[in-house]
Amino acid sequence: MISNETTHLSKECCDVNNLIADRDDRPSHLSHTKFTQATQKLRLLWMVLGLRSIFFVVELGVGLISHSLSLLAGAGHLLSDLVALGLTLLATKLAQRPAVGQATFGYQRLEILVALLNGLALIAIALFIAWEAINRFQSPEPLLGLPMLMVAGLGFVINSLNIGLLHSDSYHDLNLRGAFLHVIADAASSVGVILAAISVYYFNWLWADAVASLLVACLITLSAIPLVRDSLRILMEYAPHNLDVAKVEAALSSLAGVRQVQKLHIWTITSGQVTLCAQLAVESLSAQERDRLLFQLQNYLTQEFGISESTVQIVAFDESDVVSVEGICN
Repeated sequence: MISNETTHLSKECCDVNNLIADRDDRPSHLSHTKFTQATQKLRLLWMVLGLRSIFFVVELGVGLISHSLSLLAGAGHLLSDLVALGLTLLATKLAQRPAVGQATFGYQRLEILVALLNGLALIAIALFIAWEAINRFQSPEPLLGLPMLMVAGLGFVINSLNIGLLHSDSYHDLNLRGAFLHVIADAASSVGVILAAISVYYFNWLWADAVASLLVACLITLSAIPLVRDSLRILMEYAPHNLDVAKVEAALSSLAGVRQVQKLHIWTITSGQVTLCAQLAVESLSAQERDRLLFQLQNYLTQEFGISESTVQIVAFDESDVVSVEGICN
């Protein structure tokens, strides 16, 4: 009888040790995955930066020659995009640096700061374009419609290529989403400039250029507002909008041995990196049972809610605390 119990306990300890070993191996796997994702992100950003840099030179030159405000507005938007992409590349590179010294979370929040600055810069550019368009209504200038039409068509083709490059990855990264939204706005503005160029070339409707410029300003603003909002949510350490905190708390409470969720904090470090910190009151457990519970908790959080990093503190449940609280409430 004693021999059987000893064998059972030894097996239980081995299982727990194996679980702990698996948990220790997990950070290296996560680090490799993050490195691969960052490398792919850098490659995408460089490709988009190259295509948009070429088109910026063309659009700016033709805009100056043709006196088209809509082309110059698009070039200004492109310039802000190029600066933002450059800053994003720098932030992505710095974000790969390990956490050292006082920077215990590393430098991953730089990407969020760049996204916020990018959104604010876009809103400022949109206001400037709108102001110039209103002035152009009052004093229209002669325009060259054919160069406008050719450049707008080229812009639509290049933006379509960039949309294809960024679409699949824009759902998982805030900066890539910002770049994707800018490209969508550029593609829509290219359509507006094409229509304005046709109006100027065939009907000499000079006001159409100012209308297209206002369209560009509106599209820039619409693409910037979600970027600013999401960046502020992360910097204010809100829980991710697609994560139900009450559902997470209910799930933790339902696990065997957990009596009460005393503290629960969920926030985002950077795009795709959600962190949880919790304190759970549990029944009286042995050391092996606590290790098993922690492993189950962390696996469950990763699989069900996509929370890759979690810190869970386990304390013994005290019935007297509940009784005293109920007495105060009564």
